[in-house]
Order: sequence, then C-alpha cells, then structure tokens
Amino acid sequence: MTTTAPLHHSPVLLSLLPHALAVLWLGLIAGFFGTYSANVNLAMLQMDGTTYATVQSAFNRNVRHALFFAMFFGPPAWCALTLATAWRDHRTLWWRLLALVGVAYLLGIIAFTHQVNLPLNYTTEAWNPQALPADWAQVRDQWNAANLWRAWLSLGCFVVALGTLVARLGTRHTAP
Repeated sequence: MTTTAPLHHSPVLLSLLPHALAVLWLGLIAGFFGTYSANVNLAMLQMDGTTYATVQSAFNRNVRHALFFAMFFGPPAWCALTLATAWRDHRTLWWRLLALVGVAYLLGIIAFTHQVNLPLNYTTEAWNPQALPADWAQVRDQWNAANLWRAWLSLGCFVVALGTLVARLGTRHTAP
C-alpha cells in the first residue's frame, strides 16, 4: 500500500506552487506564440504590404504592456523560484530538467527575441506603409520564421516542465 505525503507540508507546498505556476506560465506563452504563428501570421500573409506594415506595427506596439511582460518573463523566474525552494532535490531528474527548461527559455526565447524578433519589430515599425522597402516580404517571412521557432521551443519547454511536475508528484508516493 502506498500513501501520499501531506501537501500542507510547508517546504513541499512552498516549491510545488511556483512549479505549477511555471508550468501554467509556459503553457500560456506557448499558446500565445502558437496562436500567433498558426493564425495571425497566416492571415497576415494574405495582406498587401501597406496593410501588413500598418497591422504588424500596431501589433508590435500594443503587445508592450504589463500583462505580456509578466507572461513573457515569468517562466524562467518561476523555474528559478521552484529550483531554489526545492534545492534538496537538485540531484533528481525532474529538478535538472526544470533547470534545463529555465535555461532553454532564457536563451531560446528571451535572448532570441532580443537578438532576432525585436530588431525585426523595429524595422517594421520604421517603415512608411505608403513607401515600403523592396524587401518587406522577406522581413515579414524572417519574423514569421522567428516566431515559429519561439512557438515550437516554448511548446517544448511547456511539455518538459509539465512532465517534471507530473514526475515530481508521482515520486511523492511512499511505502508505509
């Protein structure tokens, strides 16, 4: 017969809550990037250059708000808090995989966005929709490819983080 350690056990709950929030945040941002790639980007491919430049610039400007900031930067913070509060488990597979998720998100989403998507955003925002550069469609395609990368990586981070939470909860069963 197996029993479960009580959840109200303070150190366990202290690190399970940020772990669950890391998974939630990763799922939300994966949904955001995925929806953008699977719906918005595909719709934008059907627009002429003037409409694309106007709408894409509006999207870029209007995504800069506190809620998006919290959703975008939250996953590695929740991962770090989880890892810090569960340091005693640092040799377990779930702990190491969640650390990998945090690093992958920092480098593959945040740093990548800073190096690739943001410069492309600034480029499109500087366009005059009535006098587009000759390579506007190439810039659009580069941005779409970069966002697709973020969608796939964030989905992978979410799946691995969810697996770490499930595995962690599964190890809570102990023999009497």
